[in-house]
Amino acid sequence: MTPRSDADGGDGDPNSDEPTTAIDRRTVLASGAAVLGSATVAGCLSEDDGSDGSDGTTNVAIVSSPAGFDDNAFNDLALEGLETAAEDYDIEINEVEETEQAQYQSTQSELAQSGDYDLIVLVSYNHTEALTQNAADYPDQNWMLINDHVDEPNVAGYTWANHEMSYLAGVLGGTMTTEELSHEGSETDAGNAQIGFVGGIDESLINAFQRAYVAGAEWVNGDVDVNVGYIGNYTDTDTAADIASSQYDDGADIVYHAAAAAGRGVFEAAQDNGRFAIGVDADQSQTLPDFQDVILGSAVKYINEGTREVATAVAEGNFDSVTGANTLGLAEEGVDCVIGQAFEGELPDAVSQNLEDAKQGIADGDIEVPCTAAGCN
Repeated sequence: MTPRSDADGGDGDPNSDEPTTAIDRRTVLASGAAVLGSATVAGCLSEDDGSDGSDGTTNVAIVSSPAGFDDNAFNDLALEGLETAAEDYDIEINEVEETEQAQYQSTQSELAQSGDYDLIVLVSYNHTEALTQNAADYPDQNWMLINDHVDEPNVAGYTWANHEMSYLAGVLGGTMTTEELSHEGSETDAGNAQIGFVGGIDESLINAFQRAYVAGAEWVNGDVDVNVGYIGNYTDTDTAADIASSQYDDGADIVYHAAAAAGRGVFEAAQDNGRFAIGVDADQSQTLPDFQDVILGSAVKYINEGTREVATAVAEGNFDSVTGANTLGLAEEGVDCVIGQAFEGELPDAVSQNLEDAKQGIADGDIEVPCTAAGCN
């Protein structure tokens, strides 16, 4: 496991007791992708005498997903929430980058065995199998697992409704593939209803992104064609670009990715092919501004609000308030689909109307989104 050095700070309002509706969502999402770090970063196994919190310091370790930090999306948003909490509480953060899933068992156990951490945050369901054992082996250790849950009293499991936000991404893509749009060298072919999807690994969780995206597009237009491709990992931008380029060559106007850091390759392909793309997790038109000219929108989840909430609970000695399985979807305003900053006010009215209608349909139960927040069975 690799401890990382300090990075630049993020935004947020940790002093607020208001629900997430009071937060400027675009600011929250943008801050999560800029490289972060107002808190002190310790080594893998800190020797700090105050690690048990006896001096008022709350020590938190965060272990990355296989995509690693600086992904301008999932991992950075998780870290941003901890950084925001650290603005209001005496929190020290050890940022542990471990991209090999095979190392998660030992990485988790080493951190827990050290006794240095009041909370260990695990980014992604990739940690689930290892945590199933370690949560039981270290019952006095507080854990947070992102995008899954382990049924132990010392685990706060937070899952965001990836399927709901991906459905909205499909609504955006399905609408715009039949609308005329020309922007800085990129354009749609309104006479050809075709879009694409590029996923990281072909497995249950990412399948939920794919199937919900397709369903959202078909809700708008039953004749839409959706090309699907998988990279096999979350880091290979070249393969992501190749898959997306192939989809654009086949006629796709817009490609949505669920590929973490590898998704940058989709945006590169969109620019190279004069087409458009949809980002994921964060508002990637803000986190990757070099590609804002092709990012129509992003399917977003407010992971930073979840990690802030759990870190705050631990700092206040109230971890029990966040344990268990927590699922955050449209109803909880935990996910959304936001329009890219270069396209705000520039897209046809049909986009905002369709997105609002889809949200209402999901809320009313008139629209059944495929799969669940945890994936497709």
